Amino acid sequence: MKKVAVFVGSLHAESINIEFAKALAKLADSSLEFNFIEISDLPHYDDAHWASPPASVLRLKDDIAAADAVLFVTPEFNRSIPGMLKNAIDWGSRPWGQNSWAGKPGSIIGTTPGATGTSAAQAHLRSIMVILEVALLGQPEVYFQTTPGLIDGDFEITDAETRAFLEGYLSRFEAWIERLAPEERRAIAAE
Repeated sequence: MKKVAVFVGSLHAESINIEFAKALAKLADSSLEFNFIEISDLPHYDDAHWASPPASVLRLKDDIAAADAVLFVTPEFNRSIPGMLKNAIDWGSRPWGQNSWAGKPGSIIGTTPGATGTSAAQAHLRSIMVILEVALLGQPEVYFQTTPGLIDGDFEITDAETRAFLEGYLSRFEAWIERLAPEERRAIAAE
């Protein structure tokens, strides 16, 4: 079972993106192990902290290193990603020469009550993660619109068509992770 580090860009306990991430974890339960990464305790990024890195930063870098892949579940704030998510990304990318994100398979997803389903935030995050050498899943793109009752209190997707679509997305993500596994990359390079 592949381990996926999940970064949710919201602190709000009743966030629809946290709810959505938990619903995805439930759907993926038999094939992917989701590890929800704590980012609320990270200090604001400052190069001066590398002289004596905070425990939360070292934990973040360890969590990324231990994962086979990364998944970003982000809300959209002002047509971009939340600042705390960008802060976590910055910590993971430093110090210079120690980019924890490099080479990780990844995917970006998010939800909103609006029809655009975090498309602007995802586009912005995609431009950041590509430069940090995350190998992002290109298709399917998921711009998810949450409606009342679509995810129940047990984090189950209540609509069969939506559940099937998200299961297909998770299958593609799992295949992407497998395709980019270190042993697969070595085999491809040896050919």
